[in-house]
Amino acid sequence: MGTEIEKKFLLAGDGWQQLARGIAYRQGYLCSQKERTVRVRTIEDKGFLTVKGVSVGATRLEYEYEIPVEDANDLLDELCEKPIIEKKRYKIEYRGFVWEVDEFFGENRGLVVAEIELEREDQQFDKPDWIGNEVTDDQRYFNSNLFKTPYTSWDT
Repeated sequence: MGTEIEKKFLLAGDGWQQLARGIAYRQGYLCSQKERTVRVRTIEDKGFLTVKGVSVGATRLEYEYEIPVEDANDLLDELCEKPIIEKKRYKIEYRGFVWEVDEFFGENRGLVVAEIELEREDQQFDKPDWIGNEVTDDQRYFNSNLFKTPYTSWDT
């Protein structure tokens, strides 16, 4: 059984921008119910199918499988719910952890969030100075909700 423990944060500055090279991601959803999501994703020349369970705090079940990139592109173009999420991901090491910063484009342009994966929900970690408020429990920031209600449509 796979388990993901992940905390999500807004950014408080742009000090992260020069720390890593961004990698292009495209992703879409075959199923986006609260109880389960089935995601298709391409990362450069690789394809992935991911099944996730409901989030309880910062924890949820997760299973991910590599699939042929051609199949992933076909699924994204033909079967996934629209719009497709487009983003660049920057992986930044900081004091023993890897922070993943996602910079969104398309209908989610302007949104930038950082995530950190942990072994336990109560695990302690140091935050870089460019990390802002935590939004782990705010479901608007779930990728599976960003195509339903894109960031550019939010009343902020």
